[in-house]
Amino acid sequence: MNEFIEKNLGVMMVLIVFLVGFGGAVEIIPLMSQKVVTEPIEGLKPLTPLQLEGRDIYIREGCHVCHSQMIRPLRAEVERYGHYTVAGELVYNHPFLWGSKRTGPDLARVGGLYSDDWHRAHLLDPRSVVPESNMPAFPWLFEAELDLETVPLKLRALRIVGVPYTDEDIANATQGLEDKTEVDALLAYLQQLGTILKERR
Repeated sequence: MNEFIEKNLGVMMVLIVFLVGFGGAVEIIPLMSQKVVTEPIEGLKPLTPLQLEGRDIYIREGCHVCHSQMIRPLRAEVERYGHYTVAGELVYNHPFLWGSKRTGPDLARVGGLYSDDWHRAHLLDPRSVVPESNMPAFPWLFEAELDLETVPLKLRALRIVGVPYTDEDIANATQGLEDKTEVDALLAYLQQLGTILKERR
């Protein structure tokens, strides 16, 4: 039988696809039915419009390329970064920003760890607060204004994929954002990262 499979590439390909599909189904389907991975943890709220703008700036500037947002349940990671990441705190994240590379530290629990002034100094001149940092500076964030026209559209799109924004949230999406810069939005996003689990500890 082995010889027949090894000599017939088409049969081997079909068997590989079947086995990989079966193995994937065995791993993935039970997870999809568990509430712990599909329901938000207690107290989790969707990002505010300002935080949502900050998340999009975080993605645009490529922050997720060097900073992961997923603490693995390993002793070394938990001792350094805090509580390991749980699925329920990420159910409103579209897209997920887990990342896979840590040129810089993991940011999953960075919320409230440093002051706004520290973050501003770090974004303007990283080496002024972390001398060994190889992070680039982001001075344009301090001048750039937010694009308010797209904010309600983003909330509406996220509601389609299950984020519980209300009609009132969407109607008032730009309220209070008129005088905010991109750095204000990015700080709002960073300062909320991981705080829900910190509050529960």
